[in-house]
Amino acid sequence: MLKSLSIRNVVLIDKLDLDFRNGFSVLSGETGAGKSILLDSVGLLLGKRAEIGMIRSGCDKLSVCGSFEIVDKKGELAALCAEYDLDFDNEIIIKRTLNQDGKGKIFFNDQPITQKLLKEIGGYLVEIHGQFDNQGLLNPATHLSVLDNYGNYPDKIAAMKNAFGVYKKAKSERAAAEEKIRQAKNEEENLRHWVDEFQKIKPQANEQEELEQKRQQMMNAEKILENLDAAYKAMSQGGVQSSLRQAQAAIARVNSLLKGKFDNIYDLLDTALVNADEAGEEIEAASNEVSLNQNELDAVEERLFSLKALARKHNSTVEELPQVWAQMEEDLQNLASGEENIENLRKLETAAYNDYVKKATEVSQARLATALKLDAKIQAELPDLKMDKARFMTQVSDKPENLWNENGRDEVCFMVSTNPNTPYGSLSKIASGGELARFMLALKVNLAQSSQVETMIFDEVDTGIGGATAQAVGEKLAKLGEKVQVLVVTHSPQVAAQSKYHYKVEKTTMDNVTTTTLRELSINEKTEEVARMLSGEQITNEARAAAKVLIGA
Repeated sequence: MLKSLSIRNVVLIDKLDLDFRNGFSVLSGETGAGKSILLDSVGLLLGKRAEIGMIRSGCDKLSVCGSFEIVDKKGELAALCAEYDLDFDNEIIIKRTLNQDGKGKIFFNDQPITQKLLKEIGGYLVEIHGQFDNQGLLNPATHLSVLDNYGNYPDKIAAMKNAFGVYKKAKSERAAAEEKIRQAKNEEENLRHWVDEFQKIKPQANEQEELEQKRQQMMNAEKILENLDAAYKAMSQGGVQSSLRQAQAAIARVNSLLKGKFDNIYDLLDTALVNADEAGEEIEAASNEVSLNQNELDAVEERLFSLKALARKHNSTVEELPQVWAQMEEDLQNLASGEENIENLRKLETAAYNDYVKKATEVSQARLATALKLDAKIQAELPDLKMDKARFMTQVSDKPENLWNENGRDEVCFMVSTNPNTPYGSLSKIASGGELARFMLALKVNLAQSSQVETMIFDEVDTGIGGATAQAVGEKLAKLGEKVQVLVVTHSPQVAAQSKYHYKVEKTTMDNVTTTTLRELSINEKTEEVARMLSGEQITNEARAAAKVLIGA
Protein backbone atom coordinates (compact mmCIF):
# COMPACT_ATOMS: atom_id res chain seq x y z
CA MET A 1 0.00 0.00 0.00
CA LEU A 2 0.94 3.65 -0.45
CA LYS A 3 2.23 4.81 2.95
CA SER A 4 3.49 8.30 2.22
CA LEU A 5 3.86 10.81 -0.56
CA SER A 6 6.27 13.73 -0.71
CA ILE A 7 5.85 16.30 -3.50
CA ARG A 8 8.09 19.23 -4.30
CA ASN A 9 7.53 21.89 -6.99
CA VAL A 10 4.89 20.11 -9.06
CA VAL A 11 2.64 22.64 -10.90
CA LEU A 12 0.72 24.37 -8.08
CA ILE A 13 2.23 22.30 -5.27
CA ASP A 14 5.16 23.92 -3.51
CA LYS A 15 5.77 21.44 -0.73
CA LEU A 16 3.45 18.66 0.35
CA ASP A 17 4.04 15.68 2.64
CA LEU A 18 1.23 13.16 3.09
CA ASP A 19 0.71 9.99 5.07
CA PHE A 20 -1.90 7.49 3.95
CA ARG A 21 -3.53 4.59 5.77
CA ASN A 22 -5.19 1.40 4.72
CA GLY A 23 -8.88 1.38 3.94
CA PHE A 24 -11.14 3.74 2.01
CA SER A 25 -10.01 7.37 1.68
CA VAL A 26 -11.48 10.17 -0.42
CA LEU A 27 -10.00 13.36 -1.81
CA SER A 28 -12.40 16.20 -2.43
CA GLY A 29 -12.20 19.87 -3.26
CA GLU A 30 -13.36 22.59 -5.58
CA THR A 31 -12.90 22.08 -9.30
CA GLY A 32 -9.43 23.27 -10.24
CA ALA A 33 -8.06 22.95 -6.72
CA GLY A 34 -5.36 20.55 -7.86
CA LYS A 35 -6.68 17.05 -7.36
CA SER A 36 -5.40 16.00 -10.78
CA ILE A 37 -1.94 17.29 -9.84
CA LEU A 38 -1.84 14.83 -6.94
CA LEU A 39 -2.77 12.00 -9.25
CA ASP A 40 -0.18 13.10 -11.80
CA SER A 41 2.42 13.05 -9.02
CA VAL A 42 1.47 9.49 -8.13
CA GLY A 43 1.59 8.69 -11.84
CA LEU A 44 5.24 9.81 -11.95
CA LEU A 45 6.03 7.19 -9.31
CA LEU A 46 4.38 4.55 -11.49
CA GLY A 47 6.35 5.29 -14.66
CA LYS A 48 4.24 7.99 -16.29
CA ARG A 49 6.16 10.26 -18.64
CA ALA A 50 7.51 13.38 -16.91
CA GLU A 51 7.10 16.70 -18.70
CA ILE A 52 8.92 19.98 -18.08
CA GLY A 53 5.55 21.76 -17.87
CA MET A 54 4.93 19.94 -14.58
CA ILE A 55 7.76 21.88 -12.86
CA ARG A 56 6.38 24.69 -10.70
CA SER A 57 6.93 28.14 -12.18
CA GLY A 58 10.18 29.69 -11.01
CA CYS A 59 11.70 26.38 -9.85
CA ASP A 60 14.67 24.49 -11.24
CA LYS A 61 13.30 20.99 -10.74
CA LEU A 62 10.53 18.87 -9.32
CA SER A 63 10.73 15.79 -7.14
CA VAL A 64 8.24 13.18 -6.02
CA CYS A 65 8.94 10.47 -3.47
CA GLY A 66 6.61 7.70 -2.40
CA SER A 67 6.87 4.92 0.16
CA PHE A 68 5.05 1.63 -0.43
CA GLU A 69 4.52 -1.11 2.12
CA ILE A 70 4.90 -4.57 0.54
CA VAL A 71 3.04 -7.51 2.10
CA ASP A 72 3.66 -10.21 -0.52
CA LYS A 73 7.43 -10.63 -0.88
CA LYS A 74 7.18 -13.77 -3.03
CA GLY A 75 4.81 -12.67 -5.79
CA GLU A 76 5.38 -11.40 -9.33
CA LEU A 77 6.68 -8.04 -8.07
CA ALA A 78 9.38 -9.82 -6.06
CA ALA A 79 10.29 -11.95 -9.09
CA LEU A 80 10.56 -8.85 -11.30
CA CYS A 81 12.76 -7.05 -8.78
CA ALA A 82 14.97 -10.13 -8.36
CA GLU A 83 15.44 -10.26 -12.14
CA TYR A 84 16.95 -6.76 -12.04
CA ASP A 85 18.85 -7.24 -8.73
CA LEU A 86 16.61 -4.79 -6.90
CA ASP A 87 16.52 -5.41 -3.17
CA PHE A 88 13.64 -4.64 -0.84
CA ASP A 89 12.37 -5.93 2.48
CA ASN A 90 8.94 -4.72 3.54
CA GLU A 91 9.18 -1.29 1.96
CA ILE A 92 9.88 0.18 -1.46
CA ILE A 93 10.79 3.85 -1.79
CA ILE A 94 10.45 5.34 -5.26
CA LYS A 95 11.97 8.77 -5.91
CA ARG A 96 11.81 10.69 -9.14
CA THR A 97 13.24 14.06 -10.18
CA LEU A 98 13.04 16.20 -13.32
CA ASN A 99 15.17 19.24 -14.19
CA GLN A 100 14.35 22.15 -16.47
CA ASP A 101 16.70 20.72 -19.10
CA GLY A 102 14.46 17.67 -19.37
CA LYS A 103 16.88 15.34 -17.59
CA GLY A 104 15.65 13.33 -14.66
CA LYS A 105 16.54 10.51 -12.30
CA ILE A 106 14.57 7.57 -10.95
CA PHE A 107 15.56 5.62 -7.83
CA PHE A 108 14.29 2.34 -6.40
CA ASN A 109 15.47 2.19 -2.76
CA ASP A 110 18.44 4.38 -3.78
CA GLN A 111 19.19 2.16 -6.81
CA PRO A 112 18.87 3.97 -10.18
CA ILE A 113 16.38 2.41 -12.63
CA THR A 114 14.88 3.25 -16.02
CA GLN A 115 11.42 4.68 -16.70
CA LYS A 116 10.51 1.48 -18.57
CA LEU A 117 11.34 -0.67 -15.56
CA LEU A 118 9.54 1.74 -13.23
CA LYS A 119 6.41 1.36 -15.35
CA GLU A 120 6.60 -2.42 -14.95
CA ILE A 121 7.11 -2.13 -11.20
CA GLY A 122 4.37 0.48 -10.87
CA GLY A 123 1.85 -1.92 -12.38
CA TYR A 124 2.25 -4.07 -9.26
CA LEU A 125 2.08 -1.16 -6.78
CA VAL A 126 -0.95 0.94 -7.73
CA GLU A 127 -3.85 0.59 -10.12
CA ILE A 128 -5.34 3.91 -11.23
CA HIS A 129 -8.79 3.85 -12.75
CA GLY A 130 -10.34 6.85 -14.43
CA GLN A 131 -13.45 7.27 -16.50
CA PHE A 132 -11.48 7.06 -19.73
CA ASP A 133 -8.80 4.70 -18.57
CA ASN A 134 -7.85 2.02 -21.12
CA GLN A 135 -5.56 0.01 -18.91
CA GLY A 136 -6.11 -2.63 -16.28
CA LEU A 137 -9.49 -4.31 -16.43
CA LEU A 138 -10.56 -2.21 -19.40
CA ASN A 139 -7.84 -3.76 -21.49
CA PRO A 140 -9.02 -7.17 -22.81
CA ALA A 141 -5.40 -8.32 -22.95
CA THR A 142 -5.42 -8.48 -19.12
CA HIS A 143 -8.62 -10.47 -18.73
CA LEU A 144 -7.07 -13.92 -19.11
CA SER A 145 -4.53 -13.41 -16.33
CA VAL A 146 -7.18 -11.76 -14.13
CA LEU A 147 -9.43 -14.80 -14.53
CA ASP A 148 -6.55 -17.20 -13.82
CA ASN A 149 -5.56 -15.31 -10.68
CA TYR A 150 -9.15 -15.34 -9.49
CA GLY A 151 -9.51 -19.06 -10.19
CA ASN A 152 -6.24 -19.88 -8.37
CA TYR A 153 -5.05 -22.97 -10.26
CA PRO A 154 -1.31 -22.26 -10.57
CA ASP A 155 -0.36 -25.95 -10.79
CA LYS A 156 -2.49 -26.42 -13.91
CA ILE A 157 -1.04 -23.26 -15.48
CA ALA A 158 2.53 -24.35 -14.70
CA ALA A 159 1.94 -27.84 -16.15
CA MET A 160 0.46 -26.35 -19.34
CA LYS A 161 3.35 -23.91 -19.79
CA ASN A 162 5.88 -26.70 -19.25
CA ALA A 163 4.08 -28.93 -21.77
CA PHE A 164 4.08 -26.11 -24.31
CA GLY A 165 7.83 -25.67 -23.80
CA VAL A 166 8.42 -29.39 -24.42
CA TYR A 167 6.25 -29.28 -27.55
CA LYS A 168 7.96 -26.15 -28.86
CA LYS A 169 11.38 -27.77 -28.41
CA ALA A 170 10.28 -31.02 -30.12
CA LYS A 171 8.81 -29.04 -33.01
CA SER A 172 12.02 -27.04 -33.41
CA GLU A 173 14.20 -30.18 -33.36
CA ARG A 174 12.02 -31.87 -35.98
CA ALA A 175 12.08 -28.82 -38.23
CA ALA A 176 15.86 -28.49 -37.88
CA ALA A 177 16.36 -32.18 -38.77
CA GLU A 178 14.12 -31.86 -41.83
CA GLU A 179 15.99 -28.79 -43.00
CA LYS A 180 19.32 -30.55 -42.52
CA ILE A 181 18.16 -33.52 -44.58
CA ARG A 182 16.79 -31.23 -47.27
CA GLN A 183 20.10 -29.42 -47.56
CA ALA A 184 22.01 -32.70 -47.53
CA LYS A 185 19.88 -34.11 -50.36
CA ASN A 186 20.44 -30.99 -52.41
CA GLU A 187 24.19 -31.45 -52.00
CA GLU A 188 24.30 -35.25 -52.05
CA GLU A 189 26.23 -35.50 -55.36
CA ASN A 190 28.81 -32.96 -54.23
CA LEU A 191 28.98 -34.59 -50.83
CA ARG A 192 29.85 -38.00 -52.31
CA HIS A 193 32.49 -36.43 -54.57
CA TRP A 194 34.05 -34.62 -51.61
CA VAL A 195 34.09 -37.76 -49.47
CA ASP A 196 35.87 -39.66 -52.28
CA GLU A 197 38.40 -36.82 -52.45
CA PHE A 198 39.00 -37.01 -48.70
CA GLN A 199 39.35 -40.80 -48.83
CA LYS A 200 42.10 -40.46 -51.44
CA ILE A 201 44.06 -37.91 -49.40
CA LYS A 202 43.15 -39.26 -45.92
CA PRO A 203 44.17 -36.23 -43.80
CA GLN A 204 45.46 -37.15 -40.35
CA ALA A 205 45.47 -35.31 -37.05
CA ASN A 206 48.58 -33.15 -36.45
CA GLU A 207 49.87 -34.14 -39.89
CA GLN A 208 50.77 -30.62 -41.03
CA GLU A 209 53.14 -30.02 -38.13
CA GLU A 210 54.89 -33.35 -38.64
CA LEU A 211 55.27 -32.81 -42.41
CA GLU A 212 56.63 -29.30 -42.01
CA GLN A 213 59.17 -30.49 -39.46
CA LYS A 214 60.24 -33.29 -41.80
CA ARG A 215 60.43 -30.87 -44.74
CA GLN A 216 62.54 -28.45 -42.73
CA GLN A 217 64.83 -31.29 -41.72
CA MET A 218 65.28 -32.55 -45.28
CA MET A 219 65.94 -29.07 -46.67
CA ASN A 220 68.80 -28.67 -44.16
CA ALA A 221 69.97 -32.27 -44.29
CA GLU A 222 73.60 -31.54 -45.27
CA LYS A 223 74.16 -29.05 -42.44
CA ILE A 224 72.37 -31.30 -39.97
CA LEU A 225 74.50 -34.31 -40.93
CA GLU A 226 77.68 -32.26 -40.77
CA ASN A 227 76.96 -31.14 -37.22
CA LEU A 228 75.74 -34.53 -36.07
CA ASP A 229 78.95 -36.07 -37.44
CA ALA A 230 81.04 -33.48 -35.59
CA ALA A 231 79.21 -34.27 -32.39
CA TYR A 232 79.75 -38.02 -32.82
CA LYS A 233 83.43 -37.61 -33.51
CA ALA A 234 83.82 -35.42 -30.44
CA MET A 235 82.19 -38.10 -28.35
CA SER A 236 84.14 -41.03 -29.78
CA GLN A 237 87.57 -39.55 -30.69
CA GLY A 238 87.80 -37.10 -27.84
CA GLY A 239 87.94 -39.91 -25.38
CA VAL A 240 85.12 -38.67 -23.19
CA GLN A 241 84.21 -42.15 -22.00
CA SER A 242 87.87 -43.08 -21.44
CA SER A 243 88.46 -39.96 -19.34
CA LEU A 244 85.36 -40.63 -17.28
CA ARG A 245 86.43 -44.23 -16.61
CA GLN A 246 89.90 -43.10 -15.53
CA ALA A 247 88.39 -40.54 -13.16
CA GLN A 248 86.02 -43.16 -11.79
CA ALA A 249 88.89 -45.62 -11.18
CA ALA A 250 90.85 -42.92 -9.31
CA ILE A 251 87.85 -42.14 -7.06
CA ALA A 252 87.44 -45.87 -6.42
CA ARG A 253 90.98 -46.04 -5.09
CA VAL A 254 90.37 -43.04 -2.83
CA ASN A 255 87.19 -44.67 -1.53
CA SER A 256 89.12 -47.84 -0.66
CA LEU A 257 91.39 -45.74 1.54
CA LEU A 258 88.59 -43.63 3.09
CA LYS A 259 85.95 -46.32 3.36
CA GLY A 260 83.67 -44.99 0.60
CA LYS A 261 83.66 -41.33 1.60
CA PHE A 262 83.32 -40.21 -2.02
CA ASP A 263 80.73 -42.74 -3.17
CA ASN A 264 78.55 -39.88 -4.38
CA ILE A 265 81.27 -38.70 -6.78
CA TYR A 266 81.75 -42.24 -8.03
CA ASP A 267 77.97 -42.49 -8.72
CA LEU A 268 77.90 -39.19 -10.57
CA LEU A 269 80.75 -40.34 -12.80
CA ASP A 270 78.93 -43.60 -13.40
CA THR A 271 75.79 -41.68 -14.46
CA ALA A 272 77.87 -39.48 -16.71
CA LEU A 273 79.33 -42.57 -18.39
CA VAL A 274 75.86 -43.99 -19.02
CA ASN A 275 74.59 -40.64 -20.42
CA ALA A 276 77.65 -40.30 -22.63
CA ASP A 277 77.10 -43.76 -24.08
CA GLU A 278 73.39 -43.01 -24.69
CA ALA A 279 74.19 -39.65 -26.26
CA GLY A 280 76.58 -41.30 -28.68
CA GLU A 281 73.94 -43.84 -29.67
CA GLU A 282 71.26 -41.12 -30.14
CA ILE A 283 73.58 -39.04 -32.31
CA GLU A 284 74.26 -42.04 -34.48
CA ALA A 285 70.53 -42.83 -34.76
CA ALA A 286 69.71 -39.22 -35.64
CA SER A 287 72.27 -39.28 -38.41
CA ASN A 288 70.66 -42.37 -39.86
CA GLU A 289 67.22 -40.66 -39.88
CA VAL A 290 68.37 -37.67 -41.89
CA SER A 291 67.61 -38.21 -45.55
CA LEU A 292 69.27 -36.58 -48.55
CA ASN A 293 66.74 -38.20 -50.94
CA GLN A 294 65.27 -35.46 -53.19
CA ASN A 295 62.37 -37.66 -54.20
CA GLU A 296 61.32 -38.01 -50.61
CA LEU A 297 61.48 -34.24 -50.15
CA ASP A 298 59.32 -33.76 -53.24
CA ALA A 299 56.78 -36.23 -51.85
CA VAL A 300 56.58 -34.35 -48.56
CA GLU A 301 56.09 -31.00 -50.32
CA GLU A 302 53.44 -32.47 -52.61
CA ARG A 303 51.56 -33.86 -49.59
CA LEU A 304 51.62 -30.49 -47.89
CA PHE A 305 50.38 -28.79 -51.05
CA SER A 306 47.49 -31.27 -51.39
CA LEU A 307 46.42 -30.82 -47.78
CA LYS A 308 46.49 -27.00 -47.97
CA ALA A 309 44.56 -27.01 -51.25
CA LEU A 310 41.89 -29.26 -49.70
CA ALA A 311 41.63 -26.99 -46.67
CA ARG A 312 41.16 -23.90 -48.86
CA LYS A 313 38.49 -25.69 -50.89
CA HIS A 314 36.44 -26.41 -47.79
CA ASN A 315 37.14 -23.10 -46.03
CA SER A 316 38.97 -24.73 -43.16
CA THR A 317 42.47 -25.25 -41.79
CA VAL A 318 44.63 -28.31 -42.40
CA GLU A 319 44.20 -29.19 -38.73
CA GLU A 320 40.39 -29.18 -39.13
CA LEU A 321 40.34 -31.49 -42.18
CA PRO A 322 39.84 -34.74 -40.21
CA GLN A 323 36.76 -33.22 -38.51
CA VAL A 324 35.43 -31.93 -41.86
CA TRP A 325 35.87 -35.39 -43.33
CA ALA A 326 34.12 -37.05 -40.40
CA GLN A 327 31.17 -34.62 -40.64
CA MET A 328 30.75 -35.32 -44.35
CA GLU A 329 30.69 -39.03 -43.76
CA GLU A 330 28.17 -38.50 -40.95
CA ASP A 331 25.98 -36.43 -43.28
CA LEU A 332 26.02 -39.24 -45.84
CA GLN A 333 25.05 -41.72 -43.17
CA ASN A 334 22.26 -39.42 -42.01
CA LEU A 335 20.87 -39.41 -45.53
CA ALA A 336 20.36 -43.10 -45.22
CA SER A 337 18.90 -43.04 -41.73
CA GLY A 338 17.51 -39.51 -41.82
CA GLU A 339 13.94 -40.34 -42.74
CA GLU A 340 13.74 -42.87 -39.93
CA ASN A 341 15.15 -40.32 -37.50
CA ILE A 342 12.72 -37.64 -38.68
CA GLU A 343 9.82 -40.05 -38.26
CA ASN A 344 10.89 -40.61 -34.65
CA LEU A 345 11.11 -36.85 -34.10
CA ARG A 346 7.63 -36.45 -35.59
CA LYS A 347 6.28 -39.03 -33.15
CA LEU A 348 7.90 -37.18 -30.25
CA GLU A 349 6.47 -33.89 -31.49
CA THR A 350 2.99 -35.37 -31.82
CA ALA A 351 3.17 -36.86 -28.32
CA ALA A 352 4.33 -33.52 -26.90
CA TYR A 353 1.57 -31.67 -28.74
CA ASN A 354 -1.10 -34.07 -27.49
CA ASP A 355 0.17 -33.65 -23.94
CA TYR A 356 0.05 -29.85 -24.33
CA VAL A 357 -3.51 -29.99 -25.73
CA LYS A 358 -4.56 -32.21 -22.83
CA LYS A 359 -3.17 -29.82 -20.23
CA ALA A 360 -4.43 -26.73 -22.10
CA THR A 361 -7.89 -28.31 -22.18
CA GLU A 362 -7.73 -28.89 -18.42
CA VAL A 363 -6.90 -25.19 -17.98
CA SER A 364 -9.75 -24.24 -20.34
CA GLN A 365 -12.18 -26.28 -18.24
CA ALA A 366 -10.90 -24.59 -15.10
CA ARG A 367 -11.34 -21.19 -16.76
CA LEU A 368 -14.89 -21.98 -17.82
CA ALA A 369 -15.79 -23.07 -14.29
CA THR A 370 -14.10 -19.98 -12.84
CA ALA A 371 -15.89 -17.74 -15.35
CA LEU A 372 -19.30 -19.06 -14.21
CA LYS A 373 -18.35 -18.48 -10.60
CA LEU A 374 -17.11 -14.94 -11.30
CA ASP A 375 -20.18 -14.10 -13.41
CA ALA A 376 -22.48 -15.11 -10.55
CA LYS A 377 -20.51 -13.00 -8.08
CA ILE A 378 -20.55 -9.93 -10.34
CA GLN A 379 -24.21 -10.37 -11.18
CA ALA A 380 -25.05 -10.45 -7.48
CA GLU A 381 -23.33 -7.07 -7.00
CA LEU A 382 -25.18 -5.25 -9.79
CA PRO A 383 -28.60 -4.79 -8.10
CA ASP A 384 -26.91 -3.03 -5.18
CA LEU A 385 -25.39 -0.66 -7.73
CA LYS A 386 -28.81 0.08 -9.22
CA MET A 387 -28.08 -1.95 -12.35
CA ASP A 388 -30.83 -4.54 -12.04
CA LYS A 389 -31.25 -4.86 -15.81
CA ALA A 390 -27.54 -5.18 -16.59
CA ARG A 391 -25.83 -8.50 -17.24
CA PHE A 392 -22.19 -9.53 -17.00
CA MET A 393 -20.50 -12.45 -18.74
CA THR A 394 -16.92 -13.72 -18.88
CA GLN A 395 -16.49 -15.01 -22.42
CA VAL A 396 -13.99 -17.85 -22.73
CA SER A 397 -13.48 -18.86 -26.36
CA ASP A 398 -11.03 -20.87 -28.44
CA LYS A 399 -8.35 -19.01 -30.36
CA PRO A 400 -7.31 -20.24 -33.82
CA GLU A 401 -4.99 -23.20 -33.36
CA ASN A 402 -2.03 -21.36 -34.87
CA LEU A 403 -2.31 -18.79 -32.05
CA TRP A 404 -2.20 -21.29 -29.19
CA ASN A 405 0.74 -20.60 -26.91
CA GLU A 406 2.10 -21.10 -23.40
CA ASN A 407 -1.00 -19.32 -22.02
CA GLY A 408 -3.24 -21.90 -23.58
CA ARG A 409 -5.89 -22.02 -26.27
CA ASP A 410 -8.31 -19.46 -24.81
CA GLU A 411 -9.30 -15.87 -25.32
CA VAL A 412 -10.96 -14.23 -22.34
CA CYS A 413 -13.06 -11.10 -22.53
CA PHE A 414 -15.34 -9.44 -19.97
CA MET A 415 -18.66 -8.75 -21.70
CA VAL A 416 -21.67 -6.69 -20.58
CA SER A 417 -25.22 -5.95 -21.59
CA THR A 418 -26.70 -2.82 -20.03
CA ASN A 419 -30.31 -3.22 -21.15
CA PRO A 420 -32.72 -6.13 -21.64
CA ASN A 421 -32.65 -7.83 -25.03
CA THR A 422 -29.46 -6.05 -26.08
CA PRO A 423 -26.44 -8.09 -27.20
CA TYR A 424 -23.33 -8.46 -25.10
CA GLY A 425 -20.36 -6.32 -25.97
CA SER A 426 -16.89 -5.55 -24.69
CA LEU A 427 -16.86 -3.89 -21.24
CA SER A 428 -14.97 -0.83 -22.45
CA LYS A 429 -17.18 -0.28 -25.51
CA ILE A 430 -20.71 -0.88 -24.22
CA ALA A 431 -20.89 0.77 -20.82
CA SER A 432 -21.34 4.52 -20.32
CA GLY A 433 -19.10 6.45 -17.92
CA GLY A 434 -21.34 5.92 -14.89
CA GLU A 435 -22.18 2.33 -15.80
CA LEU A 436 -18.54 1.57 -16.43
CA ALA A 437 -17.59 2.83 -12.98
CA ARG A 438 -20.14 0.54 -11.36
CA PHE A 439 -19.13 -2.49 -13.43
CA MET A 440 -15.52 -1.81 -12.46
CA LEU A 441 -16.44 -1.61 -8.81
CA ALA A 442 -18.31 -4.88 -8.95
CA LEU A 443 -15.28 -6.49 -10.58
CA LYS A 444 -12.76 -5.00 -8.22
CA VAL A 445 -14.73 -5.92 -5.11
CA ASN A 446 -14.62 -9.56 -6.18
CA LEU A 447 -11.13 -9.57 -7.65
CA ALA A 448 -9.38 -7.70 -4.87
CA GLN A 449 -8.36 -10.86 -3.02
CA SER A 450 -6.66 -12.32 -6.10
CA SER A 451 -5.01 -9.07 -7.24
CA GLN A 452 -1.37 -8.41 -6.40
CA VAL A 453 -2.04 -4.67 -6.44
CA GLU A 454 -2.65 -3.41 -2.91
CA THR A 455 -3.60 0.18 -3.77
CA MET A 456 -6.44 1.23 -6.07
CA ILE A 457 -7.10 4.84 -7.05
CA PHE A 458 -10.39 5.92 -8.61
CA ASP A 459 -10.43 9.27 -10.37
CA GLU A 460 -13.99 10.68 -10.40
CA VAL A 461 -15.48 7.35 -11.38
CA ASP A 462 -18.76 8.52 -9.87
CA THR A 463 -19.22 10.94 -12.79
CA GLY A 464 -22.74 10.77 -14.17
CA ILE A 465 -24.35 9.16 -11.13
CA GLY A 466 -25.99 10.54 -8.02
CA GLY A 467 -28.55 9.93 -5.32
CA ALA A 468 -29.14 6.30 -4.37
CA THR A 469 -26.77 5.07 -7.07
CA ALA A 470 -23.94 7.20 -5.73
CA GLN A 471 -24.79 5.93 -2.24
CA ALA A 472 -24.48 2.35 -3.49
CA VAL A 473 -21.17 3.14 -5.18
CA GLY A 474 -19.86 4.57 -1.92
CA GLU A 475 -20.88 1.44 -0.04
CA LYS A 476 -19.08 -0.76 -2.58
CA LEU A 477 -15.97 1.38 -2.32
CA ALA A 478 -16.11 1.00 1.46
CA LYS A 479 -16.45 -2.77 1.02
CA LEU A 480 -13.48 -2.78 -1.35
CA GLY A 481 -11.54 -0.74 1.20
CA GLU A 482 -11.80 -3.66 3.63
CA LYS A 483 -9.59 -5.71 1.32
CA VAL A 484 -7.19 -3.19 -0.25
CA GLN A 485 -6.22 0.45 0.10
CA VAL A 486 -8.69 2.61 -1.85
CA LEU A 487 -8.14 6.29 -2.73
CA VAL A 488 -11.03 8.05 -4.48
CA VAL A 489 -11.14 11.51 -6.04
CA THR A 490 -14.80 12.50 -5.89
CA HIS A 491 -17.35 15.28 -6.14
CA SER A 492 -20.11 13.04 -4.79
CA PRO A 493 -21.21 13.68 -1.18
CA GLN A 494 -22.76 10.21 -1.02
CA VAL A 495 -19.42 8.62 -1.89
CA ALA A 496 -17.39 10.90 0.37
CA ALA A 497 -19.66 10.19 3.32
CA GLN A 498 -18.78 6.46 3.19
CA SER A 499 -15.02 7.03 3.48
CA LYS A 500 -12.93 6.04 6.46
CA TYR A 501 -10.55 8.97 5.89
CA HIS A 502 -11.23 12.25 4.15
CA TYR A 503 -8.65 14.61 2.62
CA LYS A 504 -9.47 18.05 1.26
CA VAL A 505 -7.57 19.62 -1.63
CA GLU A 506 -7.42 23.40 -1.35
CA LYS A 507 -6.01 26.15 -3.52
CA THR A 508 -4.82 29.43 -2.02
CA THR A 509 -3.36 32.56 -3.57
CA MET A 510 -0.98 34.89 -1.75
CA ASP A 511 1.09 37.66 -3.33
CA ASN A 512 -0.06 36.45 -6.75
CA VAL A 513 1.35 32.99 -6.04
CA THR A 514 -1.12 30.09 -6.16
CA THR A 515 -0.47 27.00 -4.09
CA THR A 516 -2.29 23.68 -3.70
CA THR A 517 -2.40 22.00 -0.31
CA LEU A 518 -3.95 18.84 1.10
CA ARG A 519 -5.01 18.08 4.64
CA GLU A 520 -6.86 15.34 6.45
CA LEU A 521 -10.22 16.41 7.87
CA SER A 522 -11.55 15.79 11.34
CA ILE A 523 -15.06 14.35 11.68
CA ASN A 524 -16.52 17.85 12.10
CA GLU A 525 -14.53 19.16 9.13
CA LYS A 526 -15.64 16.16 7.07
CA THR A 527 -19.28 16.93 7.92
CA GLU A 528 -18.79 20.52 6.77
CA GLU A 529 -17.12 19.38 3.53
CA VAL A 530 -19.89 16.90 2.72
CA ALA A 531 -22.41 19.68 3.42
CA ARG A 532 -20.54 21.91 0.96
CA MET A 533 -20.64 19.14 -1.63
CA LEU A 534 -24.42 18.91 -1.08
CA SER A 535 -25.30 22.59 -1.15
CA GLY A 536 -22.50 24.45 -2.90
CA GLU A 537 -20.63 27.56 -1.76
CA GLN A 538 -23.38 28.67 0.71
CA ILE A 539 -23.61 25.89 3.27
CA THR A 540 -27.06 25.67 4.84
CA ASN A 541 -28.09 24.11 8.10
CA GLU A 542 -30.22 21.72 6.09
CA ALA A 543 -27.13 20.64 4.17
CA ARG A 544 -25.25 20.12 7.44
CA ALA A 545 -28.09 18.02 8.79
CA ALA A 546 -28.16 15.95 5.58
CA ALA A 547 -24.39 15.49 5.74
CA LYS A 548 -24.64 14.13 9.28
CA VAL A 549 -27.25 11.64 8.11
CA LEU A 550 -25.06 10.49 5.22
CA ILE A 551 -21.99 10.13 7.42
CA GLY A 552 -23.92 8.56 10.25
CA ALA A 553 -22.54 11.08 12.73
